[in-house]
Amino acid sequence: MTVIDMSTLNPIGEFGSRAWGEAVVKSAIEMLEAARLPASITWALTEDYTHPPARLMESGRRKAGYYLMVKEGEVSGGDGVIDHALTIPGFHCKMPWGVICNQAAALYGTEGLRLCTADEKVLYAAMAEYVGRPEINKELGLVIDKGGKLSSMLDPVGNWPAEVVAALGENMEEGNGLHNIAATLLTDSPEYTDLPVSTWRVPIFAEMTDQQKAEFVRLCGI
Repeated sequence: MTVIDMSTLNPIGEFGSRAWGEAVVKSAIEMLEAARLPASITWALTEDYTHPPARLMESGRRKAGYYLMVKEGEVSGGDGVIDHALTIPGFHCKMPWGVICNQAAALYGTEGLRLCTADEKVLYAAMAEYVGRPEINKELGLVIDKGGKLSSMLDPVGNWPAEVVAALGENMEEGNGLHNIAATLLTDSPEYTDLPVSTWRVPIFAEMTDQQKAEFVRLCGI
């Protein structure tokens, strides 16, 4: 039996909202605590969504996103991105809200992830061509990693501990796992109602109208 029963989950908030992030963190903590992580593990994950809609930044909220920390096997996390989490090697992602919001609700396993990532690369390339400058990748938060590939991972980069991967990826191929839990908790954002999107919900820039292209680029903070 999986730690999180997908049948009990319902949409709770938009991508990057406080309600959604706190629900994702709650599930992640349950999964990691159930794994009884060894005290040797110290690792962190942060997701920082830049240029979010003003409606998501209620009550003086400073960051749209969330964090998870494992310190000597003890798990914690919450809304926003705290400085201490950013000092711990792990997975640290900083991307414009607009460029990843819609596809965050796509349910997938390993192959779906590969196809969704391929669609995103097409989106980034089309946006770069539209604004006429290849350095758009930096504006999107992407860097060139040691393998020469585009990456959203920021320093300090740390390997995913096998125990963490197993816990958060539990039954991902069957529709469970933290990504699919997070996707199931999402409500749609109005900015994407009329946009052309791929099977994996990635915006198709080439099929947008001129007005949609201009609005989407602004949505992504470019």
